Formats: sequence, C-alpha cells, structure tokens
Amino acid sequence: MRMFEPFTFPNGVTIENRIIMAPMTTNSSFVNGMLTTDELAYYKRRTKGLGAVITSCAQVMENGRFAGSLSAASDEMIPSLRKLADTIHHNGTKAILQIFHVGRMGSRETLKGLQTVSASAVAPLREKAEEPRALEEEEVEEVVNAFGEATRRAIEAGFDGVELHGANTYLIQQFFSPHSNRREDQWGGTLEKRMAFPLAVVEVAKKAITKHATKPFILGYRISPEELEEPGITLDDTMLLLDELGKTGLDYLHVSLGHYNQSSMRDKTDKTALLSKIITHIGDRIPVIGVGQVKSAEDINHVLKMGAPLVAVGRQLIVDPDSVEKIRKGKELLATISEENREDLVIPDMMWEYLHGRPGWLPFE
Repeated sequence: MRMFEPFTFPNGVTIENRIIMAPMTTNSSFVNGMLTTDELAYYKRRTKGLGAVITSCAQVMENGRFAGSLSAASDEMIPSLRKLADTIHHNGTKAILQIFHVGRMGSRETLKGLQTVSASAVAPLREKAEEPRALEEEEVEEVVNAFGEATRRAIEAGFDGVELHGANTYLIQQFFSPHSNRREDQWGGTLEKRMAFPLAVVEVAKKAITKHATKPFILGYRISPEELEEPGITLDDTMLLLDELGKTGLDYLHVSLGHYNQSSMRDKTDKTALLSKIITHIGDRIPVIGVGQVKSAEDINHVLKMGAPLVAVGRQLIVDPDSVEKIRKGKELLATISEENREDLVIPDMMWEYLHGRPGWLPFE
C-alpha cells in the first residue's frame, strides 16, 4: 500500500511511511510549560508504526501560551523537550515540534494577569473574548526572533523538525488576517504587508536551522485556508501567500481542515474540496499534508489519491492508538472511546476533561 511507502522531504530526511500523527492539544503540561509524565506516556503509546509525530503546540514566548500548553520559550525547557523527542523516537518515529504564539486567543487568567497581544487591538469574535494589546514594532521583531530561538531549542533537544503553526487563529494567522491585523506599518495595511510576519517567521526559522542543525532538519508550515470573519482570510489571499511560501524552501505544507474533503466556508456554491484546490495550486513546490477526519485506510487512500503525499491522522489515534499497525495487518479499528478502555488509551486527566468538554468531537460511548 502506498501509505506505507517511505517518503523523503525536500531536505533529504526520509520517514518510513506517509502517515503522520496530527498535532493535538493535550492541555497537560505543567504551569511552567514542562511536560508531565502522563503527557510523555500518551505520546509513547501512539508512536508505533507512524512515519512522524507532530506534537501539540509549544509556545515561543511566555505571553504566547494557553493553559496546559508546553513551552519552547527558554533554554530551561530543553531538557523537558528532549524527553519528548526521545519518547517519540522510541519506535524509530521522527519527531516534529509544533511551535506557536497564542496571540489574541489567550486570556489574562492563563497569562497571570497580562493582557493578550496581537497584530492589532481587535478582539476575536467569540464569547467572552478579551481585547488584545497591539504589539509595538520592536515587539513584533522580538516575537519573530522568538520563533528562531524556539527552532534552535528544538534542534538542541533532538527533534527532527519544527512546524510553524500559522493556522487555527493563532498569532501567525492573526498577522495575515485582515480581521485581526489593522496595522498601517510594515506589518500590515495591504495583503503583501500582512504576509510579512509569516514570511519573516519562516526566514528566521531557516536561519536557525542553517546555523545550528548538524544534519537535515524538517521545516513545515501549517495553514488555515479561510476565515469566516468579515473581513477575513479568503482562499485567494491564501493562494497568494502559498506562492510566497513556495519560494522559501519549506519541507511541507500542512493544510488545517475540519474534514479533508470540505469545500469553501465562504463560497457555499463552490463544492470543490479545498485540499484539492491547494494541491493543484502549489504543485510540486511544497509537499502537502492532508488532514481532517481521517479515520480509516479508505480515508488515508482518499487523501493520497487527491494528490497529497502525506496524511495526518488525529482523533483516530486518540480513540485507537494502534490504528496504523491494525491497518497494516488488516485488523478492525476501534471506533469509540469509553471509560472501560481509558487506561489502555493512556490519556492524561486534563486532556480527558478537555475532550469531554467538546461534545461531538470524539465518539464517546
């Protein structure tokens, strides 16, 4: 099966197969951002048979965290991060650290009273949202540099790559979005200037890799194709950003979607899958990871047939950590999660509580 064929990234790193564990929030790190034993056990339970694991997001600055997120914000975090990399490597699986800044999606409570920050002082359109403080120009540079430092720490901790989290409404996306970015300086005002921050983050990560990596190191970028907000990111905006990202030498583009087959949220008359549109547009410039409700061998094959060379599996690996090995052997996969199999699933308490707080997100019995 093609899904079990090796894949080599543009930089020469090869993974054993094309199935990747998608980044999923565990909400289980210590308050200081170090990993808990439960969190490490959760990852260890799920590494077997995968080509690579993309971790839950690690903040690059302490004002960029949410409750229970892990940290890559200081050198003191390197030993903790090394434990995570070593845990993922246990079964020969490559380890990719996802790095992010929460931006306006954080809260004063989580940030110990600090006001959230973003491109502009515009609150997100959600219940009880807090208005962020617009970053000063020199602060924007500090955040960009923080992504470079976090990349260095990932290298020193033994990871095989980093994924820049430019999706899911976090800070990199906030700078690209016309809803959250109302600036009129070098970081906003036009579509091209709204691209400046994500492209600067890619560049600083590349420089850190060139300077500190002693072997090929994977650099990926996660993107959300559209926003529902008005004004918000359109697919046309995204295609122009992809054109610029295609010039940077990224090793992959991870397209964040609720379902791999979903069509436009903004244009209900267009039924073509967004993933297909992006794969067609980006061509062979950047390998694409398809993701979103991938629950079976049939789903994996569907994504591969759409033209994505890599497939990320998320929730199914929570429900059944042995899914990839079972697919390889033609065995039936578990389809529901319950208290009875909770011990075998090795899900941390805070993550279990978080999952229960999202009705319909997982098939609980």
